Amino acid sequence: MGSLRTPRENWVEEGLRVLASGGVDAVRVEALAKSLGVTKGGFYGYFADRDALLKEMLDTWEREATDDVLDRIEREGGDLMDKAYLAGQLTFSDRLHPIDLAIRDWARRDQAVAERLRRVDNARMGLLREAFGTVCADPDEIEARSVLAFCAAIGSHFLAADHPGRTRAQVLARAGDLILNRPPSNPAQ
Repeated sequence: MGSLRTPRENWVEEGLRVLASGGVDAVRVEALAKSLGVTKGGFYGYFADRDALLKEMLDTWEREATDDVLDRIEREGGDLMDKAYLAGQLTFSDRLHPIDLAIRDWARRDQAVAERLRRVDNARMGLLREAFGTVCADPDEIEARSVLAFCAAIGSHFLAADHPGRTRAQVLARAGDLILNRPPSNPAQ
């Protein structure tokens, strides 16, 4: 995405920023207008109401979390395991990960958001299954490794435990090696 944004995109972008930091209840038109330095009335030139903004925010997140990630991994090339790894890096980026967590929380209280999250997670799991299918033939093992990889990526952000003598990155790298059933990565990485 370029740095030049239309005013409509500014509302969506600010809405996603506020969603990530404060949850869906913090996404209020008046507060967004203030942080954007514009009048509240300007909002209604772009959106019928707050629900219309929320829908567009979800559309933007879904596009970035699926289509944009898939487009990028196709451009980068590599084998399916490389693509799955890159997809994880992009999905849990500094930008998308906080939005993803906020949407997971929102989905607990909103069935329509839960359905959208299920669609996105199914697309992500599909990529993992395809990648693990290149190194494993057992469908049960493919599913288990896919779930472990996905849960490690999401859950590692909730874990507050220390890792004596190791960094979080080292522990996650080794966990990835175990899930992939490969020799340990270089511990210096």
